[in-house]
Amino acid sequence: MSALWTGEAMIAAMGGRPLGQLPATVSGISIDSRTLEPGEAFFAIKGEKFDGHDFATAAMAAGAGLLVVAEGRLPGLGRLTRPMIVVDDVLKALEKLAVAARVRSKAKIVAVTGSAGKTTTKEALRRALSATGSVHAAERSFNNHWGVPLTLARLPEDADFGVFEIGMNHAGEIRPLVKLVRPHVAIVTVIAAAHLGHFHSLDDIARAKAEIFEGVEAGGHALINRDDQRWRILKKLAADAKVAHIHGFGEHARADYKLLQCNLKGDHSTITARIGGEEVYARIGAPGRHIVQNALAVLGAAHLAGADVARAAAALGGFAAEKGRGARHRLAHPDGAITVIDESYNANPASMRAAIALLERTEIGAGGRRIAVLGDMLELGSHSKKLHAGLAEAITEAKLDRVYLAGEAMAALRDALAQQVEVEYREKREDLAPVLVAGVKGGDAVMIKSSLRLGFAKLVEALTEKYPAEGQEMAAHEE
Repeated sequence: MSALWTGEAMIAAMGGRPLGQLPATVSGISIDSRTLEPGEAFFAIKGEKFDGHDFATAAMAAGAGLLVVAEGRLPGLGRLTRPMIVVDDVLKALEKLAVAARVRSKAKIVAVTGSAGKTTTKEALRRALSATGSVHAAERSFNNHWGVPLTLARLPEDADFGVFEIGMNHAGEIRPLVKLVRPHVAIVTVIAAAHLGHFHSLDDIARAKAEIFEGVEAGGHALINRDDQRWRILKKLAADAKVAHIHGFGEHARADYKLLQCNLKGDHSTITARIGGEEVYARIGAPGRHIVQNALAVLGAAHLAGADVARAAAALGGFAAEKGRGARHRLAHPDGAITVIDESYNANPASMRAAIALLERTEIGAGGRRIAVLGDMLELGSHSKKLHAGLAEAITEAKLDRVYLAGEAMAALRDALAQQVEVEYREKREDLAPVLVAGVKGGDAVMIKSSLRLGFAKLVEALTEKYPAEGQEMAAHEE
């Protein structure tokens, strides 16, 4: 069991006081008793819904080597026998430990934000940079006020690279987080209407995303989507933040990391790009033009971070879309295989259009159809009706055969699609599931996408529970 922190280093970093005999080392940091591994330190963070102090006993049972608790909760925890570090505020203590982790690290740090593609870019960076050295990155979308310091506190002292995703719903949320991370390279993937209900305009979203430049290390780099309409705003704000080097990636003639050729396939893409003055060929294991754009940012960041670009490009061939972010299922239907594209994790107008374009290029079987299953895009405020209805253009241009819709806001798209394409609409996702399961047939390609809170992952589950994975039905028959 490798040591992440010593007890002494944690006390010094957090300014806490020890209770009991602290372990010489802890192997990790956890805020969830359900996933805690033996030997890790459990931080009892108080969140919006749960208070970690209520799960201290469960953390002990899971093998926590150390508990970090708040002074104000100590009386109720006095019966616990596990060693503790007592602090005034557990989340603030975690932030202090994150600062200490960053100070001791010699890793090249890359931070990613944007309205779409953050997690995909983070995961592609993990794979690409791993071809050169050891990489630390969050396992999930830990990109908020507790996820970023948690990921940073987990940064091993000997890591070669660190990759951090930083998200926001409101202005001012990125600023304190990037000042913890202090990246050498800061990426903005794209500016789109995600969370537009909290902003007056896309320009304001760009200004909020540009807070990432305020934490860039001296001599560091800003890496911005050169094809984005807010390029000029982002470039100016990077310069205002005194970022030493500002680069663009994309298809634009003046992009520093430039796409030269692109061949989009149903299940992958191949590209040729100019990276660091050299032509680089890459096969990208996940399909979609938006993924190509993310891959350009990844190769640019690899170059700026001093990684081996050729190895990084080769590693992208093994990159695959994740659950909820484009993962694919091939299901056995009595009439032939069905392709299900799981885009259920989140949705905004830009990512919706990208997913529709991806479905358009997805191969279908004999007699098959291209079917979009779409749910509400949340946090669009007064722009919601117009932006939902506006998806009709992308759907008709893609010549989709059928559309299933659910959610109050999707009624606007239903009305906009009248007489243009076959539509099934239900107000609730639960009512859509049986219609969808009964309506698919062999050869179909089905793309499922909505904002996370609508729970469209349940529709993916409904299909995968009804129809076995391709190949499994033969195995079952042989048994």
